[in-house]
Amino acid sequence: MAERYDRAVTIYSPDGHLLQVEYAQEAVRRGSTVVGLRTNNAIVLGVEKRSVGDLQEERVVRKICMLDDHVALTFSGLTADARILVNRAQMESQSHRLNFEKPVSVEYITRFIAQLKQNYTQSNGRRPFGLSCLVGGFDEDGTPHLFQTEPSGIYYEWRASTTGRSGQPVRDYMEKHAEEILASADEPAAIRHIVRTLVAVSSLTASQMDVAVLRFGQPLRMIDRKVLTDLVRSVRSELEAEAEASRLKRAA
Repeated sequence: MAERYDRAVTIYSPDGHLLQVEYAQEAVRRGSTVVGLRTNNAIVLGVEKRSVGDLQEERVVRKICMLDDHVALTFSGLTADARILVNRAQMESQSHRLNFEKPVSVEYITRFIAQLKQNYTQSNGRRPFGLSCLVGGFDEDGTPHLFQTEPSGIYYEWRASTTGRSGQPVRDYMEKHAEEILASADEPAAIRHIVRTLVAVSSLTASQMDVAVLRFGQPLRMIDRKVLTDLVRSVRSELEAEAEASRLKRAA
């Protein structure tokens, strides 16, 4: 039955679904895991990093992009779609600066991205963007924001969010530890929570993740690989100790 209603993005199925949009969401669920956390003075983004071939230039494989000096974006889904979306958002940010002589707000550029995605769900001859984005940054007054957009064109603001292949188990883990994660008032604690989440749920190593920090008035900073390696080692020891304590508690 579904085959009769998935030929065009503008056709609803009898149960009210746009199947092409749901297929785009499936592309997101097959993409790399990304995690974002907003603190009082920083935005921390963590992404699952695909392995890079020995002959490939690592610098061109980036999943964390700057839309403007104060706004960063990471995504899960089709990288080629993300390149087009990022270019359009960067052009809109520059246009806004020229026209209004001030930077875009984080919600403005998120709404622009969401509107662009939504337009592609209402026109024949197009397909939805197969990616979900986390957009984090600071308004002109230094207020931090973290938004998420979906292929359907909806967007939400979060204090911490995730999407991608392990999106649901990562979200479950973050909700289980919400109190301590949201209490992260400083940058080092937030970075540690991002790393701990990726290690605990996806069992990633330091070479399989990238973590970036954006602070108000400062350029995006990628966390050094050696620092990540030490953090992952520390987090693994911590998780093993917690697992052993839990095992002993059950045995008693």
